[in-house]
Amino acid sequence: MTVRRLIAPVWCSLLLIPLVACGGADDGPAAPVADAGQSVTATSGGDPSAAAPAEESPAAPAVDACALVSKREAEKLAGTPLEDPLEKPAPDRDTCTYTGPVSGPTAQVEVFVGPGAKKFLDIERELGHELTPISGAGDEAYAEDGTVFVSKGGVWVSIRLVRTDDPARYRAALETLARTTAGRL
Repeated sequence: MTVRRLIAPVWCSLLLIPLVACGGADDGPAAPVADAGQSVTATSGGDPSAAAPAEESPAAPAVDACALVSKREAEKLAGTPLEDPLEKPAPDRDTCTYTGPVSGPTAQVEVFVGPGAKKFLDIERELGHELTPISGAGDEAYAEDGTVFVSKGGVWVSIRLVRTDDPARYRAALETLARTTAGRL
């Protein structure tokens, strides 16, 4: 006998084991599986019935980050021309980034809306960064070097300016933009 004749029955049996274990063709039609999107509950009569899907609470209206800070406003803040932001579908525009041209100067304006903006603020606090309150900007507002945070109606926004020179030079413009943004929320 050759090695092939000895190995062939072993391979066949190894291939048949998964087929039998998973229910081969001899099992007949498979039993229907309940829809994963519905749950089954017992009614007062004891008969199971499909329960109505749980109602979702209405989500807060989406805020378009690029509508909060226009390209013109970002350019005024940065003091240089900026590129258009990458387009995203309107409901998913919780971030907006205007970047400087590749020819320079180094400049970028980033706008974050929602939980990401709040998390950014929380991290700054955890790191012990000095945050200065901003008056007249929403329900709550803070500034630090190169960044402002604004909250109005429970919606947080952060605006961050990246430049290679002294951040104090841009502080007043950032605070003004924070007040403007709060008025749009």
